[in-house]
Amino acid sequence: MHEAVAAIAACGVSPIVRVAANEGWMIKRALDSGAHGIIVPLLRTAQDARDLVQSAKFPPIGQRGFGSLLSMEKFGGITLAEYLQQANDSLLTIVQIETKEALQNLDAIAQVPGIDVLFVGPFDLGNSIGHPILDGTMHEELKDAIVKVQEAAKQHNKQTGIYATGGDQAREFVDQGFHMVSVVTDMIALPMAMSSALATAKGSYAHSALNLAKGAASKVTGR
Repeated sequence: MHEAVAAIAACGVSPIVRVAANEGWMIKRALDSGAHGIIVPLLRTAQDARDLVQSAKFPPIGQRGFGSLLSMEKFGGITLAEYLQQANDSLLTIVQIETKEALQNLDAIAQVPGIDVLFVGPFDLGNSIGHPILDGTMHEELKDAIVKVQEAAKQHNKQTGIYATGGDQAREFVDQGFHMVSVVTDMIALPMAMSSALATAKGSYAHSALNLAKGAASKVTGR
């Protein structure tokens, strides 16, 4: 993670780290590496959100410890003092809304000070409310749930984010008003790109069959 954060920041892009769980040590490790924000999965209650803020923010808002020398170099070489003064306002604290419980407690979660973005995990959310995405199609109840997240965020002056599976869907989400969209994951993009390149290299079935026929003919004629 430390190497990835440094490489991304060096390209002038803000590194955002998705931690594995709402654990204080995980959050501190990500932020101390120089991450410009964190995404925390599977929140369920407003208390979960308040616990997250305690871990992510310096006093007096939270309880994050101060001392890492790695954080400030990912912000263009600011000083320790400048990082401490700016971190609480500048670093993004993002919660994933992807459980039935989070949907039920949505308004309370959105009201928690220090939470910046409500980020929808549509696949887990669909599973949790009994409408999994099995063929790429969202059930109407899942679509309604996503709208509720947007409405709660707007009411409480939060930003919204969501995972997409490709460029077309990402464009749709942007048009719907989402501020932050994960366009595609590497586990989807890489196999698609490799499969497409391999198919192009092999050519069409007809082209392959023609090459095989030519090969057989050359053996018969001795050419």
